[in-house]
Amino acid sequence: MSVRTRFAPSPTGFIHVGSARTALYAWLFAKKHGGQFVLRIEDTDKAREVEGAIGHLMESLKWLGIQWDESIDVGGPYEPYLQSARIDSHQDYARRLIDAGFAYPDPYTPEEVDVFRKRAEEEKRPFLFRDHRPDQFEEWDGTKPLRFKVPVIKRYEWEDVVFGTLSAGEEALDDFILIKGDGYPTYNFAHVIDDIEMRVTHVMRGQEFISSTPKFLSLYDALGETPPIFATLPPILGDQGTKKLSKRDGAKDILEYRDEGYLPEAMINFLALLGWNPGGEKEIYTRNELVAAFELERIQRSGARFDEEKLLFMNREHMRMLSDEAFIERGGLTAPDTAKLKKAVPLLKERTHTFGEAKAMLAGELACLWEAPKLAKELLIAKEPAERPDLTKTALEAILEALDGIPESLSVEEVKEILMPLADAEEAKGKGGRGAVLWPARYALSGLEKSPDPFILVSILGTEESTSRLRTALAIL
Repeated sequence: MSVRTRFAPSPTGFIHVGSARTALYAWLFAKKHGGQFVLRIEDTDKAREVEGAIGHLMESLKWLGIQWDESIDVGGPYEPYLQSARIDSHQDYARRLIDAGFAYPDPYTPEEVDVFRKRAEEEKRPFLFRDHRPDQFEEWDGTKPLRFKVPVIKRYEWEDVVFGTLSAGEEALDDFILIKGDGYPTYNFAHVIDDIEMRVTHVMRGQEFISSTPKFLSLYDALGETPPIFATLPPILGDQGTKKLSKRDGAKDILEYRDEGYLPEAMINFLALLGWNPGGEKEIYTRNELVAAFELERIQRSGARFDEEKLLFMNREHMRMLSDEAFIERGGLTAPDTAKLKKAVPLLKERTHTFGEAKAMLAGELACLWEAPKLAKELLIAKEPAERPDLTKTALEAILEALDGIPESLSVEEVKEILMPLADAEEAKGKGGRGAVLWPARYALSGLEKSPDPFILVSILGTEESTSRLRTALAIL
């Protein structure tokens, strides 16, 4: 049978890293085995549904590059992929269970059920609805909740790809609700039916579902269906590594990372390694490399800490992998002078971790590239020793002489070879040192106290504009 995986979110808000990783693992496994990845929207909890959430989650997956083979927008052989549009199918399966004697209408009011629950608490025993199951059942007319009648009370044991053999006892089985009083199916019922009908072969989900798995297995047994293969994913922990990361604890919307200037390739790389270890020391993977290397058996059991510093590192590495042209285009970078912007890309690759930082750098310390600086004499001579009052003027004159007649466009290393001997000569004299040469050059070129070094500035500005700015500084002196 062809591998078929699914991601089935509820449209109750944005996608955070936990949900995105679940989708990623399901997608990677399907792609690795030439199978299909299904995006199903489970929207039967209408009270919690958030307007616009479906579009938002689809946009999130598209940004990450997790493209589905079947869903509400592209269709597929097992339509519809919107759970609320599958109610007729859920009703059909419910009636199959009724006919087989495995479902019955709930005869009690919510208040009566509360009395049963409180009594169990007082007697210090778990509340089980099946202890109050009536002997005779009415015919279900759809106005009351429909409950599952557990066929056999037994200990269930099942194999999980990640956690190995798992089991749960009789206390995990109860007569849970299949169809609510409003006609919508519960999650416990609907996702099982949808997985059966969509021929899902592998289900990846969090550890919180382990305790409910016996219910699902009992339902599969009652329907005479074979359950899919389960792969339980470890939790993603907060930065302290002690608590599961959640929306309540500050987990961000995946699209916030896009807006901050992260690359989707970096986010995919980072998420893949949050709980999966391909072996070896390699950390930076392309999308195709992840597909080729991914194996469910290498998913770890312990929780993975969400390390923002590691994400920044990975993003910088993926940014550096881009060509200079792609760096500008993917980052949405603009500047008044395109030629200078292109020359500045190596500096941006070296010093920034996100495109948000790159834009801030262009607008901040690199703004001097687009406009001639306004200089203050006191800052220009800030490194000049009192006993050598003409050192700054002499240093700038020496730099201008060194730059005279050389090519307009030079590499950073070529500029350094020209100017560094002047700084080294002053360092040898001991009065003022290299700073007496490099500081006025930096300030004259940038007008800033903090800026790239003068070798980088000359390389980006070009010798003509650099000498013009240096002459302006000399005029002030």
